[in-house]
Amino acid sequence: MSAAANIPTRTGGSGPHAEQRLASAGAPPDRARLVMVMLHGRGAGPEDMLGLHDHLALPDVAALAPAAASRSWWPDSFLAPLGANEPGLSSGLSAISALLDDLERAGFGPERTVLAGFSQGACLALEAAARLARPYRAVAALSGGLVGTRDVDEAPRPDLYGRPDKRFDYDGSLADVPVLIGCHERDPHIPLARVHRSAEVLTGMGAAVYTHVIPGAGHGIVHEEIAWLRGHLNAA
Repeated sequence: MSAAANIPTRTGGSGPHAEQRLASAGAPPDRARLVMVMLHGRGAGPEDMLGLHDHLALPDVAALAPAAASRSWWPDSFLAPLGANEPGLSSGLSAISALLDDLERAGFGPERTVLAGFSQGACLALEAAARLARPYRAVAALSGGLVGTRDVDEAPRPDLYGRPDKRFDYDGSLADVPVLIGCHERDPHIPLARVHRSAEVLTGMGAAVYTHVIPGAGHGIVHEEIAWLRGHLNAA
């Protein structure tokens, strides 16, 4: 069976994000050098992320973009108590895990796989990277931070937009995995305190983390982030 035949056209896993559409672009999987798993933000869809793939202009890289049910991976802020975002969070992680397993069976082990996402998709990409802890080719979180593994009984913090902090307990290793966490200095959805804490946690897991803080206010992808991603996709 060819590599292309082993890659599904619907998401796997369990919960609301199972059996959703899986869009693709770029090189056919049986001729691709790498595969990018691209996760869209709230209210968006797979085609938004495939547009970023087109902008990278790497014809030998395949892109797979799963669709979230109702165009959102979970209903509340990623800073909210974990229970407020279930079953969406667990279902999203399950869908990514199933897709990575399918890719590995098709010959794309983690060293040939990139996780990338924007906004809510960036948070999901980072959380999947940390919880699944595989030796990915690269991970790019474009305006995002870790979701966390456990709530804590602490007071709300102004630097977390009025939310309490979380625990970040991950068992695996991300030794030498390049990770980009990009965010505007004053992002309306992603507090800089969570960006820096995410970088600290992932560095502790062994990842080679680059944090790109964009001056001013905003919530979007900038040229420097695209350049970082293109560079790590092109690296030998």
